[in-house]
Amino acid sequence: MAETLSGAWDWLVETAALYLKRRVLVVLLLGFSSGLPLLLSFSTLSAWMRESGVDLTTIGLFALVGTPYTLKFIWAPVMDSLKVPILGHLFGRRRGWLIFTQLCLMLSIILLGGTDPLASPALMATMAVAVTFFSASQDIVVDAYRIETLPEEEQGAGAAAYTFGYRIGVLAAGAGALFLADAVGWFIAYLAMAGLMLVGLITVLASPEPKSGAEDEAAERREAKSAPDAILNWTKRAVVAPFSEFLLRRGALLILAFILFYKLGDAFLGTLTNPFYIDLGFTKTEIAQVTKVFGLIALLAGLFAGGALVKHMGLLKALLVCGVLQALSNLVFIGQAVAGHDLWILTVTIGVENFTGGMGTAAFVAYLSSLTNIAFTATQFALLSSFMAFGRTILSSGGGWVTDHIGWIGFFLASTAIAVPGLILLLVLMRMFPPEPVSGGKQAG
Repeated sequence: MAETLSGAWDWLVETAALYLKRRVLVVLLLGFSSGLPLLLSFSTLSAWMRESGVDLTTIGLFALVGTPYTLKFIWAPVMDSLKVPILGHLFGRRRGWLIFTQLCLMLSIILLGGTDPLASPALMATMAVAVTFFSASQDIVVDAYRIETLPEEEQGAGAAAYTFGYRIGVLAAGAGALFLADAVGWFIAYLAMAGLMLVGLITVLASPEPKSGAEDEAAERREAKSAPDAILNWTKRAVVAPFSEFLLRRGALLILAFILFYKLGDAFLGTLTNPFYIDLGFTKTEIAQVTKVFGLIALLAGLFAGGALVKHMGLLKALLVCGVLQALSNLVFIGQAVAGHDLWILTVTIGVENFTGGMGTAAFVAYLSSLTNIAFTATQFALLSSFMAFGRTILSSGGGWVTDHIGWIGFFLASTAIAVPGLILLLVLMRMFPPEPVSGGKQAG
């Protein structure tokens, strides 16, 4: 018994020491900076717009401002191979780009907070796109920095630290911004969020440049002797190979269709949840308390449950169970629409929706990870996640128009129906690739 307790204590001490390492804490703080801008450009923004009297069709179309998240793989090679002027030479390639994107984020968040939803919707949309562009660009560099600064044995802890920091950033931009907006107005709320970007900026200034930076510079000098060949070789290796390897697999197009549709019902619903709460008469503080704080707890519980389900049922079976549950959870909002302004019903609604959504997310991320070839892990995962984001931003943008024509209850029924094609595609994949427990590495489906 004593030996068991001693071993458990040693494991706890070792684990705590791992997460308290300086480079892991740096990743946690950078995760906070990555999560902070996400809601400011849409979810929190949609609450502000609805409160100001903007119609639902326009709010739904604002989902399109998230397009840079779906296209970031296009300009990632530029940020990966070139230095930003001045800052790159002063701080190094990775830190230079991080400082540049964070400064641009601070400025664009302040400018977004200074716009008027009714008087200048086009200017607000432009500023929102600027926020998402620099946010997506920051994500590119943060991912590279995390991978390059952590040794292999700390990559798992780094990923966990990054996710935790990211969720805290999302909470700050969701609940934090709504609390502040209720107390001091929207501009001060956005000004405060811009100020929180200093967390990431100070972290970068106090952290070293990855060692790979010097190696990259040496490679540049060697390749400069034969620039045309270097460009051709880089294009084949970094752009063509990841695409061709995936597309030549059995069922590749079917898999891409499934990736596009699996979370579409959730994404369609998510475009208008805050305007729905505003229409029912909930205050921004009530929305923050229930949907952001309690909702985060429910989401984390769902992530844990989804991961456990994958382990015990196997990946594809877990995807099916989680997919059915997350689709059915959209129907709970019909009860909320009937109940109206009822905080207890809202708590149940958010608990069910976030828990099942977390389950689906855990299983889906595991599936995307299983699809990547270890030779192209980062590139293929970025491409697949960008393709998934296409459904979230482009295909879900008509939610406001649908609601304007068929009402809230019709919208919730439609969001459930939209989840069905993804489940049908999953059943086809299960016939093509008999379900097996996930063991990691490349799989076809």
